[in-house]
Amino acid sequence: MARKFSMDRRAYLKTVGAAGTTAAVAGCLGNGGNGNGNGNGNGNGNGDGNGNGNGNGDGDDVIVPGTASGFPPFEYTQDGELVGFDVDLAEEAITRAGYEVGDWVDIEFDSLIPSLTGGDIDLVAAAMTITDERSEQIAFSNPYYEANQSVLVSSEGDFAPEGESDLEGRVVGAQSGTTGAAEAERLIEEGVVDGDDYRQYDNYTLAVEDLENGNVDAIIIDVPVANNFADSRSVEVAFVIETGEEYGLGMRQDDDRIGDINDALAEIREDGTYEDLVAEYFE
Repeated sequence: MARKFSMDRRAYLKTVGAAGTTAAVAGCLGNGGNGNGNGNGNGNGNGDGNGNGNGNGDGDDVIVPGTASGFPPFEYTQDGELVGFDVDLAEEAITRAGYEVGDWVDIEFDSLIPSLTGGDIDLVAAAMTITDERSEQIAFSNPYYEANQSVLVSSEGDFAPEGESDLEGRVVGAQSGTTGAAEAERLIEEGVVDGDDYRQYDNYTLAVEDLENGNVDAIIIDVPVANNFADSRSVEVAFVIETGEEYGLGMRQDDDRIGDINDALAEIREDGTYEDLVAEYFE
């Protein structure tokens, strides 16, 4: 099972990030609004709505990040604290870029882009796949993670699909607004899954609970998140749907600070910090 950062580790990363702000950045990343891929997915959140209309209201030196927890290991709550790969990566990037990390806003995935464009948050860090449709609304950083979709089933049942055709006549679920949902809708259009057999969820934690309880036969979900659930729940990955998605951090299209974030992401990769984060959360 993926290891989780301790508070000391996260404090260390912040210290490194602050020191690295003045370091030279090689290989600057280009603009991030031209991504491909097709929509990721990630959990809802127990958001407290404490964006308070911050956005740039606290000044350009503060970047208020937003996410949607319930999508481990990218973002989730542990002992009442918001943690995860995206959380640490975003905080590291913001700090190295020379800005202050504002209070995190944890809301449902579908609300992230409206909250960003409305100025309640300044940056989306939620395993959000770069797509043409989303790029018409927000600007993306350069990609920081690649993933595919997977079909998750109960490990205690007798349903073991080997391909998409095996989902015919089965109840399939996904989180609304995600790539998983897009893939489910594609299967409906292709006549593999009946529209009446499709279940949408606010977050994947609820979907997995329904899967374990036998209320749904399969869930379409990002591979790394599916593997995380399989490590701790009675579920397993049946097969993978190759989607070639790329995740990016999202910002408003008129926010010039995205260039600084891209530079910081490049530095994080170059000095080995990115590999440290991957090892902590995925290995």
